[in-house]
Amino acid sequence: MKRLIPIVIAGLIATGALAQETGAMERETLFAPADMPDLSEFRWKKRPVLVFADSDNDPAYIEQLELLGERPEELLERDVIVLTDTDPEARSALRLKMRPRGFMLVLVGKDGGVKLRKPFPWDVREITRSIDKMPIRQQEIRDAKEAARER
Repeated sequence: MKRLIPIVIAGLIATGALAQETGAMERETLFAPADMPDLSEFRWKKRPVLVFADSDNDPAYIEQLELLGERPEELLERDVIVLTDTDPEARSALRLKMRPRGFMLVLVGKDGGVKLRKPFPWDVREITRSIDKMPIRQQEIRDAKEAARER
């Protein structure tokens, strides 16, 4: 029994370090280019928020990225990944599927379905409220409350 205690403590310390490392990696991966053929890699793992514009100089695009950057922790808490595409000439697979006209924000659920399209920037508060109304998010909230009660 005495030999097991140091092993358990070492495991807990390693798990904590891994969680901190993972948290730092997640912050770095909040934003990514929308250069994948589809969103299947995020299904049941992430909620993609796609931000399309015809140029990275589009004022709406710049405003949207600023708004998203103000409160990244709230987006990460909801498993959001922001995918950006500002090159209509490249005709990316996601751009062809979503068919944006100029600036467009698209919120995709963990189930892969498009939940919301907006032709103008939205702040994090509006996005998170929309996410929090989704059935899968409601279940995540309930599960977190149950887990907290069990501690």
